[in-house]
Amino acid sequence: MTAEVVPASGTVHWVGAGLSTGSGLAALCDSAARVRLWHRSEERAGQALAALGLTGRAEPRAYTLPALAAELAPGDVVVSMLPAPDHGPLLGACVGARAHFACSSYVSDAVLKQVPAAEAAGVTMLTEAGLDPGIDHLFAHSLIARATRAIGPQTAASYTFTSYCGGVPAVPNDFRYRFSWAPAGVLNALRSPARYIEDGAETTADRPWTATRAHVIDGETFEVYPNRDSVPFVAQYGLPPAWRPRTFVRGTLRLDGWLAAWAPVFAELEGGDDRRIAALARELAARHPTTDADRDRVVLAVSLDVRTGTGEHWSGRHLLDAVGTEEESAMARLVSLPLALGVGHILDGSLPAGLSRAAETGERSRAWLAELARTGVEFTQ
Repeated sequence: MTAEVVPASGTVHWVGAGLSTGSGLAALCDSAARVRLWHRSEERAGQALAALGLTGRAEPRAYTLPALAAELAPGDVVVSMLPAPDHGPLLGACVGARAHFACSSYVSDAVLKQVPAAEAAGVTMLTEAGLDPGIDHLFAHSLIARATRAIGPQTAASYTFTSYCGGVPAVPNDFRYRFSWAPAGVLNALRSPARYIEDGAETTADRPWTATRAHVIDGETFEVYPNRDSVPFVAQYGLPPAWRPRTFVRGTLRLDGWLAAWAPVFAELEGGDDRRIAALARELAARHPTTDADRDRVVLAVSLDVRTGTGEHWSGRHLLDAVGTEEESAMARLVSLPLALGVGHILDGSLPAGLSRAAETGERSRAWLAELARTGVEFTQ
């Protein structure tokens, strides 16, 4: 049974200050009554706040789960920027304290199994509310709602849906890549099979890079490949059952030439064990460091093309193409701002108890996109 949502207290606990912590934290310092930044030590938290220009606007704290749990009060909001495996225990502490929880990561089994307890406690669990996943979901719901109004949900049709996102160097380098998150995470994602729909049939690539292909956006050629499992998103996005997918792919975007530049890495991934891959991640981080002079670029392209048997046709897309600044990387901005937007909706009581994934309807997605646009996130449609 779902309980009434616990009223927000106005206090936000932001846990972790890694590469994806950006102006979203500043936005919450403007909107929340109180913000605490939890990091590896109080000193490191203070340094992170200083780097973001937020000294005195948020309280630095040394993070351990018991220390955080001791300060949680009903209605507080915990924002996790920790790795996904840490979300389960952190969410457990939130449910126990009747505090709300938000993250930008995909829903894990450890998170999913706590949904009934969260609902019973009146706790909101906001997930998949960053860039990818996050803004990509908003783009998808927006396009599907528009297409459904134009074609009709009961009309027999077929469609092609693609959603590609990538963080790349703003100035192309020989490696054709810039690490915007932990190298070990990048490598392990490439070791995971990808399932998607192609030519109307479910397809699996045991090694995602083997399915890499060219993808042209506004005259610029990129390379894209499928990742994770795209198939469940057909249902999650609420595509009409009368529409048949020709292609349905959610994947990763890279600069043209990435496949060739990374050939030695793929050879290691094919034959290396966990220990070797962990060592490779450290080697790549040392060989391709990110400097203060580097600028990143984020490209997110979501497209939907629907055709009926009678020749009726609807096509639409959303494109986000952003470059980092001296003050903040594009990746940090585009992960943290939508997450902060979602936390704002926890604070104002507009999200229900239980599990939410960003905005899950066309109407709500359009509203969230309009709010993002007002924060300076630019995209075309």
